[in-house]
Amino acid sequence: MDQRISDLRREYSLRGLSEAAAGSDPLALFQRWLDEALQADLVDPTAMTLATVGAGGQPSARTVLLKGFDERGFVFHTNLRSRKAREMESHPRAALVFLWAGLDRQVRVEGPTERLSEEESDAHFASRPRGAQLGAWASEQSEVIAGREVLEAQVRLLEGKYRGQEIPRPPHWGGIRVVPGVLEFWQGRPNRLHDRLRFTRQGDGTWLRERLAP
Repeated sequence: MDQRISDLRREYSLRGLSEAAAGSDPLALFQRWLDEALQADLVDPTAMTLATVGAGGQPSARTVLLKGFDERGFVFHTNLRSRKAREMESHPRAALVFLWAGLDRQVRVEGPTERLSEEESDAHFASRPRGAQLGAWASEQSEVIAGREVLEAQVRLLEGKYRGQEIPRPPHWGGIRVVPGVLEFWQGRPNRLHDRLRFTRQGDGTWLRERLAP
């Protein structure tokens, strides 16, 4: 049976996004929107969908958490043997989507990817809770396992191995940065006439701002 999702007829009427309000620097605008998402007490405001390209051009997507952001780009951390890391090793480009539904906002980011330095990855790993550090060692991310008990047994072994010691960063765990070449800001508006402003980085480092039809 063909079951269709009914139109909930939601209207988007919280606010708009003008060129004057957006300004000429998309990274500054992203910082403002991120701050507002954090202040709005949304669920997981740093969650972002990460899309990569695998073998044969097959796209894949998953949700990860933003762990750092500055003028260089958007950072997350992962097992460097995972599917997403392997895909970015072969095709070093990615796309991100931030959805802040409670604010009727979405941000899209596209650009090349790069690995963080060993020092940057070390610093972030040292800041993680001890349980998350053990988990980074215990999980062969994206690999098939017989059951959850495999992970739990591995964690117990690691707890014994590192009892009373600092846990070093696994060599297969580190940070990845998405360097923004394009950012698009979407603000929901009534009658589906949403505001969409796209910023494209130019060769001289400046940004071209354009309004897109919704």
